[in-house]
Amino acid sequence: MPGDESLYHEIGGEEAIGAVVDEFYDRVLADEKLAGYFSEANLDELRSHQTAFISAVTGGPVEYDGDDMRDAHAHLDLTNDDFRRVAGHLRESLESFDVQPEHVDAILSEVAALESDIVAK
Repeated sequence: MPGDESLYHEIGGEEAIGAVVDEFYDRVLADEKLAGYFSEANLDELRSHQTAFISAVTGGPVEYDGDDMRDAHAHLDLTNDDFRRVAGHLRESLESFDVQPEHVDAILSEVAALESDIVAK
């Protein structure tokens, strides 16, 4: 999705993605089934990585350089239900900022492709 007409630019760039990520973590941390996974996490670092990740998958001028998804999540023993809950919070966060449905779907399809790397085997 490179170029000036990328999804990144259409949804508002870094500032808009940062706001979505803040909303996303507010929702995840308020979810009692998920909050425990973040009890010892560096939230500033997570927000930065999530902003870079969403920026990269939307064609922004950012290269995601965070840990491999499998390595980053292996110690958490996440379930498919956990993954779906997190994805649902991302969907709701994007929608709360009036991101167009087709853009929400495009972002979530990129996230869904990572499920097998994130969910514990």
